[in-house]
Amino acid sequence: MAGTALPFRVDPSNTEQVQAWDGDEGDYWAAHAQRFDQSLAYYHPRLMESAGITAGSQVLDIGCGTGQTTRDAARLAGSGSALGLDLSARMLEVARRLAAEAGLANAEFRQADAQVHPFKPASYDCAISRTGTLFFGDPVRAWANIARALRPGGRLAMAAWQAVTGNEWFLEITGALAAGRNLPVPGPEVPGPFSLSDPERVRRLLTAAGFTGPVLEDLRGPMYFGPDADDACRFILGFTGWMLEGLDEAGRARARRDLRARLADHQTEQGVVFGSAMWLITAARAA
Repeated sequence: MAGTALPFRVDPSNTEQVQAWDGDEGDYWAAHAQRFDQSLAYYHPRLMESAGITAGSQVLDIGCGTGQTTRDAARLAGSGSALGLDLSARMLEVARRLAAEAGLANAEFRQADAQVHPFKPASYDCAISRTGTLFFGDPVRAWANIARALRPGGRLAMAAWQAVTGNEWFLEITGALAAGRNLPVPGPEVPGPFSLSDPERVRRLLTAAGFTGPVLEDLRGPMYFGPDADDACRFILGFTGWMLEGLDEAGRARARRDLRARLADHQTEQGVVFGSAMWLITAARAA
């Protein structure tokens, strides 16, 4: 993608995220949309409930991926509408197709960087996100832009991972693929899956960006990876294979064996399931 002109404005701090999500990573998520939605199925209903979407609501979905959250928001909004934003063209193709198949004419999708997208001020009643707000290069700027898009008093509802220590799925997968190495653990200071894991940091970011009353609700539940260990292993390696870089063939084989063994240990009647923990974060745009 280097040197390729993008059809939308991107903040320079988000360039690497665009390269990933509008590249191979986004393509993989698009190809496995149903599985990724299944993995977060425990949290989805609670997020949608917390958004407070009613008939006529204008909803903004940030980092919508293949659009499950946008579609459900559109259903709840009825005579209103839902706009889903994402960096990945491939995921948005899937989102548009699924919305059309569902007959949801009030669901729209746009490839955009929410950090700098020129939203019409005060045009949305609520903003939602299911793990789509974790990768902003400049989070205060991003949240300020989103706050401006909301009407005064407009609601924000998002699901974000808690700290690594509460997420068995991450510890087990990375522990296996490390193959004895000390792999760095992403913390809240950098864009990544755990950037909103520190409650005090979340409160500071949202308050600085123009939100009031941020609340973090502790949610813990199962995370699904596949019907059996072999299937789950193939699925997981499809988006974590980069962790094997730097290993020789023996090390790669060891990592794969360890991963499959850990997945087999978590085989249940419902499939391969790990423990997980999220924050349900809600706030309101300052009046």
